[in-house]
Amino acid sequence: MVDPDTKYMQMALKLARRGLDSVEPNPAVGCVIVKANQIIGKGWHRKFGGPHAEINALEDCSSLGVNPRGATMYVTLEPCSHEGKTGPCTRAIMMAALGKVMVATVDPSEHADGKGIEQLRGAGIQVETGLCRTEARLLNAPFIKFGATGQCWVTLKWAQSIDGKVARAQGGEADRWISNALSRKDAHRLRRRAGAVLVGINTVLADDPFLVPRPRKGKRPIRVVLDSSLRIRLTCRLLRTTKTSPVLIFARQESVLEKSGIADRIIKKGAELVAYPDTHGQSNLHLLLDELRDRGVSELLVEGGPTVIASFLKERLADEICVYIAPKILAQEGGADIAGPIAELSEAVGLHYVDTKRFGDDICLTGLTKKALAECDIPTRSWDLRAQGITGTER
Repeated sequence: MVDPDTKYMQMALKLARRGLDSVEPNPAVGCVIVKANQIIGKGWHRKFGGPHAEINALEDCSSLGVNPRGATMYVTLEPCSHEGKTGPCTRAIMMAALGKVMVATVDPSEHADGKGIEQLRGAGIQVETGLCRTEARLLNAPFIKFGATGQCWVTLKWAQSIDGKVARAQGGEADRWISNALSRKDAHRLRRRAGAVLVGINTVLADDPFLVPRPRKGKRPIRVVLDSSLRIRLTCRLLRTTKTSPVLIFARQESVLEKSGIADRIIKKGAELVAYPDTHGQSNLHLLLDELRDRGVSELLVEGGPTVIASFLKERLADEICVYIAPKILAQEGGADIAGPIAELSEAVGLHYVDTKRFGDDICLTGLTKKALAECDIPTRSWDLRAQGITGTER
């Protein structure tokens, strides 16, 4: 039987999930206020720049005509104590004279990192941390990683047939999609939460994508193209829509100098051109991630073709993998697969906290890498907490 504290925190986590895809790059946070074993207020962070979950929950108390003095607040992330787009939540909590605050996990960001908890305790409010901590860190893993390491969360996304093919060998517009319409609609959810969406130049030349989330509302991710030799067409959709959403071309310094005329025209079209130095055959992906970090991008969605995806896997840069599997066997009709044969089983990229969803006849499989768990201080467990919403035995 679930104890009352856990029950209320799980309710707060459920509320927090309602803000996913609307609050990024901020965290999704939920809050429940309880007094005399009765819920007197509920709230969640609804949209980027809007009031935080704690403020919404306290306003809910007010709308119900209940005084929260002496009540217990259950919140999924440490309340903020700094001035941002909204005032500090700790000040509102102290003014409401709450008696106790249960915090699922500390915010590792530099401006937080326990400061909010210390402030509340200094005001005489009892604070306990760690209840449903793993679930709370899973919920906001990209935010947790960026706060703890300063590096963006990397999600690799692709669609494939049952036999692992990610493209048709040949085909026109009608043949370009392996996954169905429902799966493609869900993929736009990933774009909405990302700060940047990345593809390789081969995808741009073959598909001429827009790379913007649909429906087009809210923030627009930076559209990034890996184009080492500066082969991008000046008439492509990306360069025609730079006013709609920013475009960043990542090219070799040597190519930019050799094709200075084309580089100038790319810049005049409104795109940003970033030239990286000769890496002497080494991967340029670390340079790219540093560039995105400096721009404050906390979450990168990689939608590139098999070569780009394989490069991120080879460099062990993936935090999350999302694969849409269509019930098709392409066999000799199929084009490339992702990474080719694995020499040793020990080289395989294992996934944890695996979740599956069904979109029509397609199956979407998502999971986190061991690297992501380590960077977010999330333990390895024996089943998927995100799907079940419960705590199990740690390994």
